[in-house]
Amino acid sequence: MIRVKRFIGNPILSPNPQNAWEGKAAFNPCPVEYLDKTYLLYRAESSDQKIGGKNFPLSTIGICESSDRVSFENRRQFIKNEFSWEKYGCEDPRVTKIDDKFYIFYTALSKYPPDKESIRIGLAISKDLKKIEEKHLVTPFNAKAMNIFPKKINGNFVGILTADTDVLPSKIGIAYFKSEDQIWDERYWQNWYRKIDHYVLPLLRSTDDQVEVGAVPIETEKGWLLIFSYIKNYLSSEKIFGIEIVLLDLDNPLKIIGKIEEAFMVPEKDYELKGNVPNIIFPSGAIINNNEIGIYYGACDTSCCLATSSLKEILSSLKNTEYPEISPSSHSAVFKRAVTNPIISPVPERIWESKFTLNPAAIMENGKIFVVYRAMGNDNTSVLGLAVSEDGTHVNERLPDPIYVPREPFETGLKNRFSGCEDPRIVKIDNKFYITYTAYDGKNPARVALSSIEVSDFLNRIWNWKKPVLLSPPGKDDKNACIVPERINGKYPVLHRFSPSIWIDFADDLEKLGEKWLEGEILMTPRINMWDSEKLGIGPPPIKTDEGWILIYHGISRFDKKYRLGAALLDFTREKKVISRLPYPILEPYAEYEYEGFRPGTVFACGAVEKDGKIYVYYGGADEFVCVATISFSKLLDDLKNYMV
Repeated sequence: MIRVKRFIGNPILSPNPQNAWEGKAAFNPCPVEYLDKTYLLYRAESSDQKIGGKNFPLSTIGICESSDRVSFENRRQFIKNEFSWEKYGCEDPRVTKIDDKFYIFYTALSKYPPDKESIRIGLAISKDLKKIEEKHLVTPFNAKAMNIFPKKINGNFVGILTADTDVLPSKIGIAYFKSEDQIWDERYWQNWYRKIDHYVLPLLRSTDDQVEVGAVPIETEKGWLLIFSYIKNYLSSEKIFGIEIVLLDLDNPLKIIGKIEEAFMVPEKDYELKGNVPNIIFPSGAIINNNEIGIYYGACDTSCCLATSSLKEILSSLKNTEYPEISPSSHSAVFKRAVTNPIISPVPERIWESKFTLNPAAIMENGKIFVVYRAMGNDNTSVLGLAVSEDGTHVNERLPDPIYVPREPFETGLKNRFSGCEDPRIVKIDNKFYITYTAYDGKNPARVALSSIEVSDFLNRIWNWKKPVLLSPPGKDDKNACIVPERINGKYPVLHRFSPSIWIDFADDLEKLGEKWLEGEILMTPRINMWDSEKLGIGPPPIKTDEGWILIYHGISRFDKKYRLGAALLDFTREKKVISRLPYPILEPYAEYEYEGFRPGTVFACGAVEKDGKIYVYYGGADEFVCVATISFSKLLDDLKNYMV
């Protein structure tokens, strides 16, 4: 537990009615030490004034100084509204000194009342905190609360900012700049924003919450301390503003190595509960003095306050979030990507697959591999397309129209909402192909659906699919399902996913599936300190061997939110059905087509076939492309036998 001591003289800075430019509020302070003094930059808010025919309080940035870090004097207006992109407000400064320059980032408003397009980040540069040498508009997109780390990391300037603060959910991301002028390079930021998920720190615990960068990161011997704002229930009337801390790796600040998943400060004191906007505390600056951290924060959007805490206590309270990475060795079984990847990409001219092609099922019949893939066009409806490969890595045929489309209300959505038939798995039982998929109507929780088709009809391109039925219960999110294509003790195993685990149930009769909802028992759970620590889901249907059934599955890490593939060996006849599970992932995202897409950092498999002593796994890359990778069948099985449980 972190003990926090609020300064007895709080607020340390209050509005000054004698100065019109800060008559209403003086809050969200950021300190910087220079020439034996502590300078405090803060947001100053005037009483209502008329600008552009509108009456409203105008924000500018003030500055003052102190010799003891708590008593400030010589208050003056420092950053004013000069350009069109900041005409209606300069808010919430963060200041960092690197070499002989002070970099002052702030929120710039180009419109009143502001909307998401008019809220961006501005930068002022000063050499002496007496005058501003230059100004720049930084981001071309909605963003707030930016600063840069107080020293270069691996030769780069490193920034941290909050993007999509008014779009939601907000994202705290890291940006690397090779040179100073790249900080305000519009093309750089357009490219950065296109890949934003690759740079985001996973801090949100719920999409109902909001996060925002607080103080300039503080360097310690263990890592960079990031103090930030965490707002619970952001869109409700009962939102809670808290202050939280994480520890970032010194050389790679995208890596969180310690965290406390709770606020160590929330509004308590009268000056934090009553003001222009009640019940708000917002961290905007911090400095270290004699092994004590001083946290400077705004209270109720009215005044500047100070709280202190022991640096040692904070560092000892941060829980280690690093998992023991067991990297595959040269003797380990890992997938090898096909040089032809991606083998299927969106086709802009085809309205049904113009946007995404992803997450393919696969089955071999008559020496050919049939790849049934999910596709989506601009209407955001998921349908299923078909491609055919003779060698497994090249597409010899790709049909111009979808082979399966939503037909029932449970998979038909509202206009332009994500809906449809997602993430298929396909198995052959007797003379039929059975397909399980995620049915989503865009408003209710996703459910598992089942259809089937005669193999002869499939091969002859007669799409006489059986009317789909739902297998999973209403009101309960269920995905990633398949039928194991063999009776075990007289019943067919059915795998599915109630988050965060893989579940197993059994069916007596395939023709009666849907008469009783899938439930069953947990088969496999996340491993708390490993690469699959957040949630799991099956990949392709299990592959039968003499030793058991190989299950390739996907796991999501709670540390970096990436999708990886792993492998387990199952024995459906045993009470404990998981008999082996590899400790390392067998496919991790790193290729360009696994990052340059709708969901960067994702490999998501739904299909696999055995061919010429290899397993060909078919997977979605970054939720946008269809890819294939291979692995030695015997090598994977041998490695699984080395990790029996």
